[in-house]
Amino acid sequence: MLRILLLVLASTAVLCSVEAPPIRFEEIAAKAGLRFQLQNGEAGGFHQIELTLGGVAAFDYNNDGCADIFFTNGAEIPSLRKTGAKFSNRLFRNNCDLTFTDVTTEAGLAGEGYSMAVAAGDFDNDGFTDLFVAGVKGNALYRNLGKGRFAAIEMPKAEARWAVSAGWFDYDNDGWLDLFVANYVEWDAAKEPRCGTPERQYYCHPNAYRGLPNQLFHNNRDGSFSDVSMGAGIGRQIGKGMGVAFADMDGDGFTDVFVANDSVRGLLFRNQGNGKFEEIGLEAGVALRDDGHAIAGMGADFRDLDNDGRPDLLVSGILNDSFLLFRNLGGRLGFEDYAQRTGLLMSTRQLTGWSLGIYDFDNDGWKDLFFALAHLMQLDRYLGRESALPNRVYRNVGGKRLEDVSADAGVAFEGAALHRGAAFADFDNDGRVDVVVSAVNGPAKLFHNVGADRGHWLGIRLRGVRSNRQGLGAAVRVHLADGRDLYNHATTAVGYASSSEAVVRFGLGASRVDSIEIRWPGGHVQKLSGVAADRIVEIAEDVKP
Repeated sequence: MLRILLLVLASTAVLCSVEAPPIRFEEIAAKAGLRFQLQNGEAGGFHQIELTLGGVAAFDYNNDGCADIFFTNGAEIPSLRKTGAKFSNRLFRNNCDLTFTDVTTEAGLAGEGYSMAVAAGDFDNDGFTDLFVAGVKGNALYRNLGKGRFAAIEMPKAEARWAVSAGWFDYDNDGWLDLFVANYVEWDAAKEPRCGTPERQYYCHPNAYRGLPNQLFHNNRDGSFSDVSMGAGIGRQIGKGMGVAFADMDGDGFTDVFVANDSVRGLLFRNQGNGKFEEIGLEAGVALRDDGHAIAGMGADFRDLDNDGRPDLLVSGILNDSFLLFRNLGGRLGFEDYAQRTGLLMSTRQLTGWSLGIYDFDNDGWKDLFFALAHLMQLDRYLGRESALPNRVYRNVGGKRLEDVSADAGVAFEGAALHRGAAFADFDNDGRVDVVVSAVNGPAKLFHNVGADRGHWLGIRLRGVRSNRQGLGAAVRVHLADGRDLYNHATTAVGYASSSEAVVRFGLGASRVDSIEIRWPGGHVQKLSGVAADRIVEIAEDVKP
């Protein structure tokens, strides 16, 4: 009888696991007043820049506890004038009731020219998040004045380059955020190559363009920056940068950088801790697909997917590339291909991914995957395949398998579009991570997470004292009462051309928090206990003499 009872209980457990509540989203952009359309200025000229724009930022610009949204936008082509642009970037204030108000004009953020990407970070440590906007003919840095307004400040004079992504991190652990800019290719509307025939013209392959080095700007602590790209070793590598992600991959207390490149090998810059970086992509095993092929890398995220305390690397690619997932083996052992073992490789073979994110959408203690998808815009014209795609979400099953659960994600995921940038935040503070996505020549989408909770959650808002104010680069370990450990780190550079909230989030499953350990940039460790779940807690850096 006991054996029968145990078999029944085991069967019930399996059944509960199979019938777990799905990850589900409701698309509410229009209802929420989030009316924005990404314009690429397409006019039949097949200009390369028409393909790659669309960055989005989720950040709390007015410190009211509710994440706001900033969209980059394109401009008319081929003039690309820095004045009189037809389209503008937009800032939407979260009214803290899941509705949004366009406050672009009063905030001074309309911008000019052809924008691509956005990076959010508090570079002056005043408690207000600033914005860097990357573009085709120049970049812009906006300082948050703390009164609902931003002011443009000058960046170092440099050659105008086409930048596609950027991100903030403190590479030298001096307590001030520095800026990394991922540059793409040399481009000039007047000299752009033409591909195909006059009757059947199409967008050129990236091989038709010369690549560019990335840039690193050091924060001088006085509102100015210095270009240290060459001296740091960043500017010595030529690529075609599209996505940038940060993590301390080897646990040495210094933040490392991965750059996803378009059709050339990815770059992994190991921070040597002396102001210099060593590029080790090939040695570490993340530069190429497992068969030695360079994919058209676009979005990237650098987070611990299997809860072993080491950040893993996720990269999206184009049709027939498959998306890449590299498992961090620790120390100097590098990474191993994990996409095939988890089922991601074959599942994504026929997809084209742009932005992405690694977040626990169902709060079960395992981070899941979200991909913003769309084929290149010429596929429907020449290959008879729709360019617009619906997005995809994958559930993480115990860190060993990734299950495509998009079919159960609700009507929101049935809508195909030319999706591009994606940013992640809990916009209604209910403990479930939501997603905002831009779409070329179409309305933006706000995916409100309405899935049934599978567990408790915890959000940690860090406040650096000796470290940078937002604590970007800090690694957080949450030890649960059931003995499990969960890991995450503070970063806003997520996906493609986009920036997400700085809150460090954890799904806890059915357990509660036993203790929290924070390793601040530079290695200082802070431990806490008695932290209640199902809320956002602010933790200030405990600096001892």
